[in-house]
Amino acid sequence: MLLIPAIDLKDGHCVRLKQGDMEQATVFSQDPAEMARHWLLQGARRLHLVDLNGAFAGKPKNESAVKAILKAVREFALENDVEEIPVQLGGGIRDLDTIERYLDDGLSYIIIGTAAVKNPGFLHDACSAFPGQIIVGLDARDGKVATDGWSKLSGHEVIDLARKFEGYGCESIVYTDIGRDGMMGGVNIEATVRLAQAVSIPVIASGGVHSIKDVEELCAVQDEGIEAVICGRSIYEGTLDLSSAQERADELSELPEEAEGAGSEQP
Repeated sequence: MLLIPAIDLKDGHCVRLKQGDMEQATVFSQDPAEMARHWLLQGARRLHLVDLNGAFAGKPKNESAVKAILKAVREFALENDVEEIPVQLGGGIRDLDTIERYLDDGLSYIIIGTAAVKNPGFLHDACSAFPGQIIVGLDARDGKVATDGWSKLSGHEVIDLARKFEGYGCESIVYTDIGRDGMMGGVNIEATVRLAQAVSIPVIASGGVHSIKDVEELCAVQDEGIEAVICGRSIYEGTLDLSSAQERADELSELPEEAEGAGSEQP
């Protein structure tokens, strides 16, 4: 189970929102590149970036901050003689030219959310043009997919869209429970497992992580197809220590199946 620190970008700063509300933004750093370096020093093996302004505007708005983060990641890899750490980005990506530009800048994965729902043909073209580098972002409230920076609720069921997009050749799915995002009330394990069971591509959980207990609960169901979890407010406010939580996740991932399930309630 991979723990992925989130760096949400608003007006060039690193912030966290509550339930996607831009009016409820807490600024955690005015230097996103330095924040990226901080998480790498804590042992992060992948970074998750979101252009929040871009998600609402429908076009990139924090490109300079993204480039600064990518530069910091490259420098960290050189300084520490490690392979370059993958970085994924979502928010405001609506055309193939933007994807190509971002990948040329050094991003490993592009997350397409709103555009995938509103223009499935674009997602299909992106998966064909950039195989293995396109992740679909499905953000939902009560099982229904939301778009436009979570400001609009569509009539689409998460699982229906996930199956459709899997057929397009998406690398994986980032599934966010909007009602839990930024609230640190726990991950919606049940809904995440249900989605992972419905598709064969990996699912990345997002929204609601609060403590090591959430990480342990996700590790217990990772065999359903949940490969990672995105961590936001919890690691910024200190209710979850990224380094020790990743160590614990690694430990649980290495346990034999019988030991991993020991003590858990049997159905």
